[in-house]
Parts: sequence; structure tokens; C-alpha cells
Amino acid sequence: MELHLTDDFDAAKIAASGQCFRWHPQGPNRFRIFAGAHTVLLTQTAPDTITLTCTPQEFDTFWRDYFDLATDYTAIRASIDPTDGYLSRAAACGLGIRILRQDPFEMLITFLLSQRKSIPAIQKAVEALCQAAGTPIGTAAGRTLYAFPTPAALAALSDDTLAACGLGYRLPYIRAAASRAATDPDWLPSLAALDDGALREALLSLTGVGPKIAQCVMLFGFHRMDAFPLDVWMNRVMERHYPNGFPLARYTPYNGVMQQYLFYAIRTE
Repeated sequence: MELHLTDDFDAAKIAASGQCFRWHPQGPNRFRIFAGAHTVLLTQTAPDTITLTCTPQEFDTFWRDYFDLATDYTAIRASIDPTDGYLSRAAACGLGIRILRQDPFEMLITFLLSQRKSIPAIQKAVEALCQAAGTPIGTAAGRTLYAFPTPAALAALSDDTLAACGLGYRLPYIRAAASRAATDPDWLPSLAALDDGALREALLSLTGVGPKIAQCVMLFGFHRMDAFPLDVWMNRVMERHYPNGFPLARYTPYNGVMQQYLFYAIRTE
């Protein structure tokens, strides 16, 4: 199906924004996207046009929400203080980035294994986990496509299999999170009912979760748009452009969007 857009959307920038690790390039502005047990081939044919290999019903029931198309990112960008030159330039650089609505369990596992890994290494480990425990959901170009593993399927993997996926010292963190989610299916859904402060504390109580991972899971897994993850790239932004701290109060409740603009911009400099 073809979709004509009325708001910011740049598939290549979303894929490079550090929030998703199962957007696989298939050519210029063309991506095979996986989200849980769903997959679609997206092609951006113009700034305001994308095509998707799904039915209108599949788009309405899943992908519309996944791409966060109900949020007005043009209005969010317009709220930027014009006297903040760096943030204004970063937003222009990152124009088209949207905060995807991704699955909390997938984001928790993904960001637990992301520690001290490059983006390509994260993607490789994620795909290894999917091939080891994910359900086949189709084929493309002669290859089997796999869903992201369920908590039970991931928890059932042996340590040797998990180690072969490149988890390293993160293996016990992944096992603990998968086991918790498998034995208590209501656990992650119950976290969604918490306010931001309580959700952050609940995530920080998990083995292997520090402040950066907690903020990433909040932003990308629970769609808490005010979360502001700080990693090595964002620390550079803070040191160079906001030595007195980023004006978080100014951009509530959309600090997470500003973080994405800043993260994307510093990595492209």
C-alpha cells in the first residue's frame, strides 16, 4: 500500500537514530522492518510518500501506531527555542525522526545486550537471538524471517546457545529479564501503569540495568517521551554545548524527541 504523509518522516534517519535494531537496509530508502512478530518492507519514494508491503488492515491495526503517526512532530520541532542555535540545527539535521512505539520486552532485551557494543554488533546479536528462539514468520530472498523471541522461548535457551549469540557478560542479565517476563506475564504490562519516576526506579532495580538503559527502555519501549538517555555521544553534546545542563524543564514532555535530534546530529558531525 502507498501512504501519503503530512508530518515528519525520514526512514533512513529513523533507522540510524539508535532506537531500533531490526531495520535492515534493502537498498536506498528501503528497509525490511521487524517488530515483534510483525515484518514489513518499507520504501520511502518521496519525502511525503512511503510504500508498505502490508494490507490497509494490517497498517491500521499495527503499523500506524508503531510509526507513531498520531503525534505531530512538526509542532514539537516548532517548540524549540530559536535562541538555542545548536538544538535548532540538530532538529533540522534530524528532521524526520519519530519515536517508534516498540515492545517493552524487546527493548529491554535489546538495550541490555547493547552495553559496550557498536550498533552493528548489537544488530548481529539481536538477529542471532531471533534465529535461535524466534518463530519463523515468512521468507524473503530465500531467507527465513524470524520474530523476536517470546520471553518463554528466550528463557528456555541454554547458556551455551545464549553465549553463541554474542551476549558475553550480558548473558545473566538477559536470562534474568527473560525468566522474569516468562514466569510473570503481567509484570511488564503492570509497569506501563506507573508514572515516569516509578517506572525508572522499577527498571533500575533489574539486574544489569543502569540509568542509560532505563531511560532507553522508557523512551523506546514504554514511549515515555520525556526520557532523556545519556550515552557517550550525548555526553559529548552536554560537554560541548550544554555545560550547565540541558534545559529539560523547557521541553517537557518531549525531551526524548530533543534527545533523538541531538544524538543523530552529533553522530553525523
